[in-house]
Amino acid sequence: MNNKLYGNLIFELSHKGRRGYSLPDTGIATHHLPEALCRESEAELPECDELTVVRHYTNLSANNFGVNNGFYPLGSCTMKYNPAINEEMAALPGFANLHPLQPADTCQGALEVYYNLQRSLAALTGLSEFTLNPFAGAHGELTGLMIIRAYHQSRNDDKRVKVIVPDSAHGTNPASAAVCGLEVVEVKSRADGSVDVEDLRGLLDDGVAAMMMTNPNTLGMFERDIPEIARLVHECGGLMYYDGANLNPMLGVCRPGDMGFDVMHINLHKTFSTPHGGGGPGSGPVGVRAGLEAFLPAPRVVCEDGTYRIENDGEAIHIGAFLGNFAVIIRAYTYILSLGHENVRMVGPLATLNANYIKDSLKDLYKLPIEGRCKHEFVFDGLADKSTGVTTMDVAKRLLDYGYHAPTIYFPLLFHESLMIEPTESESIDTIDGFIEVMRRIAEEAATDPELVKSAPHSTPIGRVDDVLAAKRPTLTVKQIQS
Repeated sequence: MNNKLYGNLIFELSHKGRRGYSLPDTGIATHHLPEALCRESEAELPECDELTVVRHYTNLSANNFGVNNGFYPLGSCTMKYNPAINEEMAALPGFANLHPLQPADTCQGALEVYYNLQRSLAALTGLSEFTLNPFAGAHGELTGLMIIRAYHQSRNDDKRVKVIVPDSAHGTNPASAAVCGLEVVEVKSRADGSVDVEDLRGLLDDGVAAMMMTNPNTLGMFERDIPEIARLVHECGGLMYYDGANLNPMLGVCRPGDMGFDVMHINLHKTFSTPHGGGGPGSGPVGVRAGLEAFLPAPRVVCEDGTYRIENDGEAIHIGAFLGNFAVIIRAYTYILSLGHENVRMVGPLATLNANYIKDSLKDLYKLPIEGRCKHEFVFDGLADKSTGVTTMDVAKRLLDYGYHAPTIYFPLLFHESLMIEPTESESIDTIDGFIEVMRRIAEEAATDPELVKSAPHSTPIGRVDDVLAAKRPTLTVKQIQS
């Protein structure tokens, strides 16, 4: 790419007086804004011709990385392939051109999709009812905790304000509890990464509102003590909350509702295939067991005698004005229908197979802190041989030179050099073998030529950046760059 012609910023290509459009005079009178609402000076916008703009953004897009052009083993985020049929369905005019305030009788097809996905998710998770309103996983967590709080308050049990969270949990768990006005209580993990049931016993009292758990946990290990944990929490009057971030390996194997969970959220954009890199779009449906349906937020889609309508109970909690991110809902429903009942059952086992294959193929060169069969993901604690000073960050940067997106690094915080890998079920044996070969090659480079790895990446448009300086002194405006 000629960086002089196609700079990193469109402002660098600006030339005064150039325009990318030419519109005819329509002869239609315009209404001028009141002077008090007008800018005192013109907006500082780039002035470019159309072809320059098209080439600039096309060339920048070629530098993007995603599941459509490479392996993306980002642990804990399930960056699976998103079938093109999903995008085609979401772009159908009958769906794409809807307005959220349309009368229900003009959008029965859309409401049917919405309702059917609610029922599909209930069947897949073993719960009674779902809302699709939340716009993200964390938004779903907050919604689920609001449901739990509303349940306890309906019983005049206002003293229940504690939420028990494992020390290995996603950071959104304690954050969501705090935002909901609840008190966070941490329960320790055992050496194998599972919840320490004995530590949990000492935390249970009549102030516990709920316990939040992710299963498999953040280390990719299945929590085998859930029946006992659920019994203990329920006996003290609390509810069990399932963080659905790691639901992918559970599909077709087991259901949170059958394990004893009362409330859960699903990261629809992870488990059910919607592109979500770069912060969106997202969807965090929340499901509840029988007996808690009345606490779900409004508005809700219900079906009566084959007709779908929107129910807006004024007494229910409200977490958004409308019915969630409908484009994501369309994609997820398409994904479920495309797989069908028999193939949805293969998602979890294949994700587990791929993860264990990579783990066992690399554990001689990368430190495996927890032995045993993982589920969809696993965590290495950096290189097994740390004598040359090559870190997890260096390994991640070197992977970029070989055309792979780096896995999640330095999370979870239980290990100093965490390298968290999740291959998902959709990757072929050829792709996985190629990744394994590159990871082994990087381990060899770390031993024989460590400076090559420490100075990576070498083939990307931007080399190694100073992460600390970027966080402390970010460049956020064009003026900063030009100065």
